[in-house]
This record gives sequence, structure tokens and C-alpha cells, in this order.
Amino acid sequence: MRPPCGQPPRPPLATWQHGGVTAATHSSLFPQVPESADAVLDGLDPEQREVAMALHGPVCVLAGAGTGKTRAITHRIAYGVRAGILQPTSVLAVTFTNRAAGEMRGRLRQLGAGGVQARTFHSAALRQLQYFWPKAVGGDLPRLLERKVQLVAEAAARCRIRLDRNELRDVTSEIEWSKVTQTVPADYPAVVAKTQRDAPRDPAEISQIYAMYEQLKRDRSVIDFEDVLLLTVAILQDRHDIADHVRRQYQHFVVDEYQDVSPLQQRLLDLWLGDRDTLCVVGDASQTIYSFTGATPDHLLNFRTRHPNATVVKLVRDYRSTPQVVHLANGLLGQARGRAAEHRLELVSQRESGPDPAHTEYADEPAEAEGTARRIRDLIAAGVPAGEIAVLYRVNSQSEIYEQALADAGVPYQLRGAERFFERAEVREAGIALRGAARAGGNDSLLDDAEGLPAEVRAVLSTKGWTTEPPAGSGAVRDRWESLAALVRLAEDFEQAKPGATLSDLVAELDERAAAQHAPTVQGVTLASLHSAKGLEWDAVFLVGLNEGMMPITYAKTDEQIEEERRLLYVGVTRARFHLSLSWSLSRSPGGRAARRPSRFLNGLRPGSVALGMRGAVGGGGIERGPGPVVKRGRRGPARCRVCGKTLTDAGEMKLMRCDDCPSDMDEALYERLRDWRAVRAKEISQPAYCVFTDKTLMAIAEAVPSSAGELAGISGVGARKLDRFGTAVLAICAGETVEEGLGGAVDEV
Repeated sequence: MRPPCGQPPRPPLATWQHGGVTAATHSSLFPQVPESADAVLDGLDPEQREVAMALHGPVCVLAGAGTGKTRAITHRIAYGVRAGILQPTSVLAVTFTNRAAGEMRGRLRQLGAGGVQARTFHSAALRQLQYFWPKAVGGDLPRLLERKVQLVAEAAARCRIRLDRNELRDVTSEIEWSKVTQTVPADYPAVVAKTQRDAPRDPAEISQIYAMYEQLKRDRSVIDFEDVLLLTVAILQDRHDIADHVRRQYQHFVVDEYQDVSPLQQRLLDLWLGDRDTLCVVGDASQTIYSFTGATPDHLLNFRTRHPNATVVKLVRDYRSTPQVVHLANGLLGQARGRAAEHRLELVSQRESGPDPAHTEYADEPAEAEGTARRIRDLIAAGVPAGEIAVLYRVNSQSEIYEQALADAGVPYQLRGAERFFERAEVREAGIALRGAARAGGNDSLLDDAEGLPAEVRAVLSTKGWTTEPPAGSGAVRDRWESLAALVRLAEDFEQAKPGATLSDLVAELDERAAAQHAPTVQGVTLASLHSAKGLEWDAVFLVGLNEGMMPITYAKTDEQIEEERRLLYVGVTRARFHLSLSWSLSRSPGGRAARRPSRFLNGLRPGSVALGMRGAVGGGGIERGPGPVVKRGRRGPARCRVCGKTLTDAGEMKLMRCDDCPSDMDEALYERLRDWRAVRAKEISQPAYCVFTDKTLMAIAEAVPSSAGELAGISGVGARKLDRFGTAVLAICAGETVEEGLGGAVDEV
């Protein structure tokens, strides 16, 4: 029986406490549907369970890599539905890729919560636009432009501006960025100047092309993908009756990957919500890697400001990666700077110990590719499936040399970003053949000697190119075989999970998976860019080409761009479950001058290198409700409150060395003088104030009132670099002296 007021029950944690917690990211292929609402919570860890049971009011889930965020939010939705608190049709879950939306729908179906809408922002907006367009505007919705490059090329030609292939791609991306940041053509040059954006062409020329592109769309009655969001926003803003209709339909919202929301998507989300706060967002600022598309972590970082009474849950238990991989990932972010770094999560591995990450230096790029292929071949020989290995690089042009090296080594591979599994010609043909055999039943001679579902599938697919042994080499023939082999393995798993299942049952499962874009695994080493690897994971990951100029990429100039490159490498590191390899080469070609250097991001992480400066640890997992203190946190270290002796885990409390609610002996006047000085210094170096010192660090200084460099250095948040840069000024202020403008270090980067 549920308690009054619609509050969900709180089942005991015995399952988790007795070791029954299941992997956050590595679930069974065909799990049984939970028997009850309480059973939905089985196997969740305490923080995941808090997410699942936080069904009322605004909720913010700060989820580190590998901590089971999708698991937590799908169980939250399923628990609410199964407990009768949420109506399935009233929930809209939005994310950023069709694959992620399909995975979410598949998981919800397995949890007995069918009927919940899980879509991308564009897909959800397009459905609403198609439905309401006749009422709001009249007539048919303009045709959707699948690819805008050709129209951008025509717009440039009409403006008599010549663009090569790369410039055309970059200008198209600029138009997309302008639209998602709600920048009109006339304002583009001013916005570029204000934001210090590195435009690929003269901003005035891009503005001209952008304006002509919009004119051509109007003339031909077509819209692009960004227009889908813009037009939906316009209709919901102008037509209150339509907005009310949508709000009656959807009353609960879940947003995954919230750190990637653009200003336009946030505007649409605000219109969907209206004046309600029935919102759950999930994200990790340390995985913000799409700012070039208009994505910004500001909405995630400011969530608590916009929703002071929000429940905030931090997931830091990493079920994906070994302690060795997690240690390297934490160390990588330990040197990060900027606002996202101030809110980083320090992961805690829940897996058994594994091998140390390998750092390998090669003489040249071909040697690096060949060495990587040899190590991959050795891993496969040792029992690691090829489909559980990935080679990740910064730009797609790096793939060719690894394709050749793997082919020469006889290792199958697949390129990430190819067509969707269920859209491949051989998969569609296989589906037709399986469906025909299922209809024929015992009348199909192909099945005469086949006993059991897997044997039937092998018999049918043998007519389409499947064989017991894979074809030699790589290319289209091998790709076709891999696709069919993936269907055979799926049938084997399906029969094991559902004994007695028929061919018709498998066909129905394939149809549901195709609708959800829930593809089986193709057994080939994945070659992918770091950006396209987001959201994926493998047993073994090879991060290659980690040279200065490639990581960070040479065109990353500003501090913000450099930090995004660091986050991109962090995403790559956290894709690995067990084996992690990082490599770089000293020259491009054999015999070339060995002038290259390994990435600066590896300083202090690779053997024999020295870190430039590490940040103190940021707080661990736990739950915060409203503006009050932390009510529950995982144990993170030996730091204790100097007032009450309580163990401290929150980053801000650790800086102060006391609990937030313990009495403070801070010198208020000193604190204000420090803030005034910080404002001046921040202006001098053209950086946000927190890049000098955070508020908590200033409070800690005002409480400790250090009188020497050693005492100041002992305060969390004052590293060697900041001590050298600002220490003289801070100590002078603490001593009551007047600080002259500019005192405290050279005016350059912080």
C-alpha cells in the first residue's frame, strides 16, 4: 500500500546491500519484466534509487561517466508508471540522438512502461509541428530539407562568394549554430565579435550567405531541421490554446544529456513546461563537447539557481571502468579549469582492479597504426571480442591508416557513423526472408533439418550470405557477413532468454528493435572519432594520435576551447571498461624529424611527466533537496569539520574545513576586501571572477587569515600556480595592507 499524498513507498535496500546491485551500463539482453513497481527498484544503488523515487518537483541528476544515468532515469519513469503515479502518455523523455531515444524506449519496454514517449528534441517538435500546422498556419507543412549543404552552396553562388568544400561545410555549420543560438543574419557579425567566435570566413560574408539561404528556403517553401524547433517555438509562443493543448498532453518531462542543450532547445522546453516544475534533467558538465553546435552546460550548472527547491542527486559510482581507468580520468580533469571544472564529479570505480593504462610512444604514424593493430590482434587472441574494441581519434581523416593496418592484420572493423543497422540492405533482406519462413512454418523446406530457433535462423540466413566461417579480408562482403552474423547471435541470445521461442517471436522482436533502433552488436573493431563515441563503451579502447596540434586540435585557441578539448579526451578515456591504451607518434612519416610532442593533457598522467597543477577533489555522490544542506553522501575522504568533527565530502565544505551549517569565524570585512580585489584582478586579466578564486576559497582565506605563503598554500583552492600569481596580494590584504592595482602576478592566462 502506498503512503498518503501520492508519495511512493520506500522499499528496503537489502538487494543492493547484499551485493545484488547490477551493472549500471551492462545489462542482460533480454531481462524479465519486473513483477511490480517495487521490483523495478531492485538492483539500483542508493543514489540511483533516489533518482527513481524522486517523482515530484524539479530534479537534477549530475551523473558521471559510467554511473548508470540512463538506467536511473528509465527506472524512475518505469517506477512512476508502475506505481500509478505517472501516466505513460503524460511523460515526454527527450534526448539528442535517435540511438539514445531508441535505447530509452527499449529499456522502458523491458521495464513494463510501454507508451512513454522517448524522442529527440527535433522528433518531438516535428510531430507537434505536423499536427498543429494546419490549425496554426493553414495548409500543408513545408517540405523538410534533408541536407542544407546544396542550398547553402547555391546561396553563396548567388552572393558571388566562392567556397571550397571545407568552407562550404564550415559555413553550413555556422548557419546551424546561428539558428540554435537564435541569431538572425543581420546580427551574426556583431554576435561573432561579442562572443569572440572564430568564424571560418568574413562574418559579413557569412551573414550575406545566411540571409540568401533563408530567402531561398522561403521561395521554395522548404524548412530545415533548425526551423522545426524555431517554428514550434513560435507557434507555442503565439497560440496559447495550442500551448495549453501540449501541456495537457505532457505533464512530466525528462531531459537526458542536459549539458548539451542549446538556447533554442531550452526555450522550447520552457514552453512545454509553462509554469510547472515537473522536470527531471540529467547531465555532466565534464562531458560538454558540442559547444561548436550551440550546446552549453550553463542550463545544467544554473539549474539550482532557476529551481532553488530542486532535488539534486549526484551519481559517482562508476560501474563501467576499472579503478585504473577511473584514476586516469579523474587525473585528467584534475588539471581542468573553468566553470565546468569547478563542478566536476570525481568518479569512484565499483569494479575489480584491472591493468594499468598503457602509454606508448611511436616513431611515426604508420608505426603507431601497425602497433595498435598488433595489440588489438593480441587482445582478440586472448579472448576479447572484436566488437568490444574501439580505436578513437580526433578527426575522421585519421581513420584511413588504421583501416589499412587492421585489414593488413586480418582484423575485422566497422566505421562508426555508417547507416543504421536495420537500414542496411542485407538486414532488410534478412528480415524479409525470416518473416517469410515464419509464415511458411513447417512448409518451408529450408527448415526441415533445423532444430531450435538458432538453427532455423542460420538455415534461412545461409541463403543470404551467412556462413559458419567469416570471409577473408575486409570490405563489403565482410560487412555483409558481420551484419548477418549479428542476427544469428541475436537469435541465440533470444532463444536462451526465452526457451521455446519461435521464429515468429523473433521476427516480432526484430520489428520492435527496428522501431526502437535497438541494434545488436556487429563483431568488428569500431573505428570512430571521439565526438561520435559519446554515449558508447567498449572493453578495450585505443586513444590514438594524442599529439599537440591534434589533442588539443590546433585551432583550439582560447582557454574555453582548450578545456573542451580536454573534456573530449576525458570522454574518450571513460569509454573504456578494462583495457585503455593512449599513444602518440614523434613524426608523421617514417624517417621524418621527430619534432612532435605528446598532448599536454597527459602531463602528470603518463610515466615520467610532471603535472602543471591539480585541482582538489570535488564532492562525491549524494542527494541534496532544496536549498538545505546535504542530507546523504558517500564517504569520500578523511577531511573532517574543524568545528564538529564530522567527515567532510562536499568540495565547498572541504575548502572551508567545516560544515556549511557549523558556526563561522570568518572576518567579514576581510572577505569583502578580498572580493573587491578579485573583481579588479578578474577585469585586468579578462577572466570570470571564479578563475581567480571561487567564493568558497575566499571564505576559507577569510576564516584562516593566513600570514605566510605556507599557510596560504594549505588552503584548498590555492595551488602552486595561484600562490605564485596572487599570493603576494592576498597575504597583503590579510595583513591589512593596501594593495596596488596589478599586484599579484603578470597579466596573462589564469
